[in-house]
Amino acid sequence: MGTTAESLKGLTKNPLWRFLFHHEIDEYPSSANRAGRLALAVAATIVLYYVYFTQTGVTPNILRYYHMPFADYVWIVIISNLIGAFASLPASFTDRVGRSNVIIYGLLAVGLLVWLGVPAAHSTFTFGVVISAMGLVEGAVLVATPAMVRDYSPQLGRASAMGFWTVGPVAGSLVTSIVANHTLTHFVDWQSQFDISGISAVATFAIAFLFMKDLSPKLRDQLIVSARDRALIEARAQGLSEEDVEKAIVRPWRQILHWDLVASSVGISLFLLLYFVASSFFTIYYTVIFVGSNNVSLSTAQVNGLNTWFWGADIIGLIVVGIISDRLRVRKPLMAIGVVGALVTLVIFGSYASNAHTGYYTLALTSAILAIFIAMVYAPWMAGYTETIEAKNPALVATGLSLWGWILRLIVGFSFMLLPVLISSTNTVVDNQSTVLAVCAPVKTPTHCVSGTVAAKQHLKGVTLQTFIAEHPKTIAFANSHTAFLAKVNANIGVVAALQANESAANIAAAQQALGSSDFLTLVEDQKQLQTLIEPYMVQLNYISAHQSALQALQKGVGKSPKQWQHWFWFDMIGMVLFLPTIFLTKGRWSPKKAKEDWIEHEKAVAAEMARLGTVSV
Repeated sequence: MGTTAESLKGLTKNPLWRFLFHHEIDEYPSSANRAGRLALAVAATIVLYYVYFTQTGVTPNILRYYHMPFADYVWIVIISNLIGAFASLPASFTDRVGRSNVIIYGLLAVGLLVWLGVPAAHSTFTFGVVISAMGLVEGAVLVATPAMVRDYSPQLGRASAMGFWTVGPVAGSLVTSIVANHTLTHFVDWQSQFDISGISAVATFAIAFLFMKDLSPKLRDQLIVSARDRALIEARAQGLSEEDVEKAIVRPWRQILHWDLVASSVGISLFLLLYFVASSFFTIYYTVIFVGSNNVSLSTAQVNGLNTWFWGADIIGLIVVGIISDRLRVRKPLMAIGVVGALVTLVIFGSYASNAHTGYYTLALTSAILAIFIAMVYAPWMAGYTETIEAKNPALVATGLSLWGWILRLIVGFSFMLLPVLISSTNTVVDNQSTVLAVCAPVKTPTHCVSGTVAAKQHLKGVTLQTFIAEHPKTIAFANSHTAFLAKVNANIGVVAALQANESAANIAAAQQALGSSDFLTLVEDQKQLQTLIEPYMVQLNYISAHQSALQALQKGVGKSPKQWQHWFWFDMIGMVLFLPTIFLTKGRWSPKKAKEDWIEHEKAVAAEMARLGTVSV
C-alpha cells in the first residue's frame, strides 16, 4: 500500500503528468480573473451540450436514414440517460481531485465520438452505442461543471453564476437549433451537423487545456458568501494542512445523503420533465402536430427556428432571474412564481395541439414565455441547492451534485419509458412519415419516387409526396373517387394509349372489351380530367396506391397525436405541482429584508474573524 502511494506521489511530480493533468491555482482569483474562469466553464458547458444535443436538431433525418422506429430512438435516449445517471456518482470524486480534468477530457471525448463515431455508424445499433457513450461523459460533466462554477462564485452572486451555468445546457440546444436552421439546407448529409459540433468540441478542448484551472482543495473546500471573504479564506487556507483537507471529506455520502437533499433533487427532476422533453423531442412534436400555411408539415429547419425562440428566451430568463435573485438575496419566492407561471402557460401551449394550423409566431411566443418561467425556477434552485450542500459541508459540493445528477437522470430516463406508451401515435406517425416525405420525380424523368436523402444526393427535380398531396387536391379527390376505374385503366394502359393515339374502330372495340362498357363510357366522358388531373401525375398516384396502408396508418396517427401529447403535458404538470412543496427544503429566506439582515450579520462575523486572525498572526 505504501509503495503504491509513493509511486502515485512520484507520478504526480512527473513533468509530463503535471503538464497533462495538473490544472490548479493556490490563490482565490480577483473579480476579473474569476469572471474569466467562470466564462470558460460556461463556454465549455455550452459546447459539451451542443454536441450532446446535436442529434435533437436532426432527429427526423436520423430516423429516416436508419429506417429506425421512433420507439427505438426513444430507447436510445433512455439508455443514454441511465448511463449518465450512474456516471454522475463517480463524479463525486472531483471533491478530492478537482473538476478541471473531467471537463477538459470530457470535451475531447465527446468531440471525437461525434466527429468520428457518428459518421462511421451505419446501423441503429452502432449509432446507439455512440450516443450511449456520450451519455457516460455527459453524466460526469453534469456534476463537474456546476461544481466548478460554485467554486468560483460566492453565495451572493451564486444565482447569477448558476444562471450562467444553466445557460450552458440551454445554449447547447439553442446552438443546435441555430446551426441546423442555417446549415441543413446547404449540406447534403445530416451527418454534417455532427462534423460541425465535433470539431467545435475539439477546438474548445484545446482552449480549456491551456486555461482552465481548479482552486486548490484548501480554497474550494471553504464557504465564501461574498467576494469580500477572499482575504479570509486565503488566511484560513494558510493554516490548513493536508490532513485537515482529508478529514473534511471522510465518509462523504454519510454527510450528504439526507432526506432534504434527496427530496429536493427529486422535486426539481419532476419539474424539469418538460425541459427534457423539449430538448429531446420538441423537433418531433412540432413536425408531427403542426402544418404551415400550405398544409404541409413544418420542415426540420422551420422547427429548429421554433426551438430557437424557446432556448433563446430560456437563456435570457436564466441570466435576468439570476441577477434579480442575487439582488434580492432570496431564491424561494422566484421559484414559486415560476412554477405557477409555467403551469398556466403550459395549459395554453398544450391547447395549441388541437389546432394544427396554429400560427408559427403564436407557437414561438408562447413557448418563449414558458421557457422564461422554467428559468425562473431553475436558476434560483441551483443556487439554493448548492447553498444547502454548503450548509452541510462546503468540501462536498460535487458529492451533493452527484446525488442530484444521479436522481435527475434516473427520473428522466424512467419517465421517457412512458413516452411511447402515452404518445403511442407518434410511433405510427414517425415510422410512416418517410412515405409522404419521398420525392417523386416528374413523369418525364425517372419514373419512381425516392427518399428525400437519396433525392438530395441525386439532385432529382421533384417535390415530396406530402407537398404534392397538398398542392393537388383535385387530383387526389378524383383518384379517390375513381379507384377501381383507374386500376383497370392502369392494367390496360397499352390499349388505352392506342385508343388515345388513334380512335379507330378496332381500337375502340379493343378498349370496350378490355374495360367493359361502363368503364369505357367513363373513359370517354372523363377524358379531359384524365388528361389534366391524372396522366401527368401517374408516378405519384402509383406510389400512393402502392403505399396506401402506410398513408392510412399515418393519417390515423396524426389524428390521435394531439390528444396524446396533451396527456403527456398533463403528466409534466403533475411533476411541477409535486415540486412546489420541495421549495421549502432548500436553504434561504423568503423575505428579502430578512436575507439582508443575515448578510449584515455575516459581514460582522467576517470582520471579527479577520481581526482575530490578524491578532494571532502577530
